[in-house]
Amino acid sequence: MSSPNSEGTDSSPSQASVPESALETARRQLDRAAEHLEIDPNVVERLRYPTTVHEVTVPIERDDGTVEVYTGYRAQHDSVRGPYKGGLRYHPDVTRDECVGLSMWMTWKCAVMDLPFGGAKGGVAVNPKALSLDEKERLTRRFTQELRTTIGPMKDIPAPDMGTDPQTMAWVMDAYSMQEGETIPGVVTGKPPIIGGSKGRETAPGRSVAIIAREAIDYLSWDIEETTVAVQGFGSVGAPAARLLDSYGATVVAVSDVNGAIYDPDGLDTHDVPTHEEEPEAVLKYDAPETLSNEELLELDVDVLIPAAVGNVLTGENADSVRANLIVEGANGPTTSIADTIFADRGIPVVPDILANAGGVTVSYFEWLQDINRRAWSLERVHDELETEMIRAWETVQAEHESRGVPWRDAAYTVALSRIADAHEARGLWP
Repeated sequence: MSSPNSEGTDSSPSQASVPESALETARRQLDRAAEHLEIDPNVVERLRYPTTVHEVTVPIERDDGTVEVYTGYRAQHDSVRGPYKGGLRYHPDVTRDECVGLSMWMTWKCAVMDLPFGGAKGGVAVNPKALSLDEKERLTRRFTQELRTTIGPMKDIPAPDMGTDPQTMAWVMDAYSMQEGETIPGVVTGKPPIIGGSKGRETAPGRSVAIIAREAIDYLSWDIEETTVAVQGFGSVGAPAARLLDSYGATVVAVSDVNGAIYDPDGLDTHDVPTHEEEPEAVLKYDAPETLSNEELLELDVDVLIPAAVGNVLTGENADSVRANLIVEGANGPTTSIADTIFADRGIPVVPDILANAGGVTVSYFEWLQDINRRAWSLERVHDELETEMIRAWETVQAEHESRGVPWRDAAYTVALSRIADAHEARGLWP
């Protein structure tokens, strides 16, 4: 097993070159997967485009009485396997193409997990940190009204994403329900449990990352108790992943937030390091032997690297400097196509986001089932069901990886694409 070592200063993730867009990445991954399958090229061409993209104007009154107008989007990619499913994000950089690319990833993610959903993604181009709580509520309720005919428990089911949270989903549910004249908890997932949310939903993406990392470690015949791990991003995905891997016996030597990373070659007490939710941007305040930049964390000599912060952090510029023996993607799209090729050439396996962090949409599916049946599950049942579904998906992708001799990402995409293509073939094309 490798021994970690590093040195450096502190900064935050950055790119010297223009990063690859989510849409470009999603289309390239689609084309790569199609090369491994005997599939109707017309189906592939259809999947390169969304079914529809809704662009709406969202005016709100600010606390000072002025009116500001924001732009919102909801991209719906494919619903051949069931209702659209995907997050709503509030971020200044939300764009139409970003939503389309992310909605494509949601289609693949739902298919690789064999969930009866298609992919969607949406959001508002706004800085949520610049809004008061009341302003954020007004924005959410008006955005919901603009999308009211677009979303629904059997049409399109949003969920929390960057800049949104369970409270945001509660406002969406309430606004939608008030207009429909009845309480409809199934219109969104990721709600507070008191109004129909599922226990275990917030930590589910990180939990699935840890489960898949554990399975990959076992597949490589490593001893998890001798395995070192670095996690970029100690938030809603990275923190649960790090803590669960810690409990499995792995040695988590580095974690980070937007300001930088902490590093201890003997292992950090991940349960003692505050998460972003517990204390925002507090990682560097923790007493650790060394501090590093986020870029330096990515280049640590560790066994497992988990990029769990933002996209496009593993690129053609730094891929040759990555010294991890296994990469498990916690964030959406952390690895560019060029970096993917470099890692394949170097023999570094990359377990893709559409498998590793699919715990979020999987527990969202559980929540949707609970809402439809009006019957809540215990946390223990949620964890047990998630474990079962993640291992089932891992084994399916593993079989594809071995039978075709392709990288893990290609294996996951071929599983997803074959299921989507079969559904399209069965349903046919509306004349």
